[in-house]
Amino acid sequence: MAIIPLARQLVAKVRGSDRHLADQLRRAVTSIALNLAEADGARDGNRRVRLETAHGSAKEAKVALRLAVAWGYVTQTEVGEVFENVDRVAAMTWRRMQTR
Repeated sequence: MAIIPLARQLVAKVRGSDRHLADQLRRAVTSIALNLAEADGARDGNRRVRLETAHGSAKEAKVALRLAVAWGYVTQTEVGEVFENVDRVAAMTWRRMQTR
């Protein structure tokens, strides 16, 4: 997943100021990837639950990035590419939840 290599540097930078927020961001981004993979192997209701969890994790990651900027741990420029990628995955996941 392209988001993880991009987020890795941000997580490390945030960790220097806020270990808990960095951990939350890392877990949210990881959850996106894992739940999307699990959805691909699931059927019907379980598939939808995994997609919903991935979508929720994407929203969580976006808020964690906004919080990191708001607290001054990183700049908006630093989070820009990661945020855009997470937002794209969230939109893709939303579309997948609407099909089938």
